[in-house]
Amino acid sequence: MSNTIHKRQINEWYINHSQDIYQYVLYLLQNDDIAKDILQETFLKAYQNIKQFKEENAKGWLIKIARNTSLDYLRKKHPINYIMDTIPNNNQTPEQVVNTNESTNELYQALGKLKRSYRDVIILRKIKDFTVSETAIILNWNEAKVRTTLSRAMSALKKQLETEGYQHEVF
Repeated sequence: MSNTIHKRQINEWYINHSQDIYQYVLYLLQNDDIAKDILQETFLKAYQNIKQFKEENAKGWLIKIARNTSLDYLRKKHPINYIMDTIPNNNQTPEQVVNTNESTNELYQALGKLKRSYRDVIILRKIKDFTVSETAIILNWNEAKVRTTLSRAMSALKKQLETEGYQHEVF
């Protein structure tokens, strides 16, 4: 494919998937400005590596790039800064955090307190609605690990929400 065709493909993917990828990165990093930077870097990396795309699932491929770019960002940060950044800022309103209602904000904050593997699998399976096999590909896990980790993650999320005093009929 020529560069013009590649650019059109990336633009189409951006139009179709950028909001989902942005939200995914925002869930992971809990920082709007950094999520926007990672989103931009994701599409730049996709353009640079488009010849490696296997014509399967563009959204899954882009999410995988975004996840790896987010993890690279976190690895480069000083650990104490990362810990401070992940502590929820109670001075922010729900509109500033995710621009959603109070229940979603509580869920978002509880998710942020879970370990990364739990957060990843909940976001991909329950929030972004990826299949078990798509999630396994994105996380480089086998399908059994996705199912097991999701079960444990949902239990941990329920416990975290209950610890924070949140009660919901689903739990």
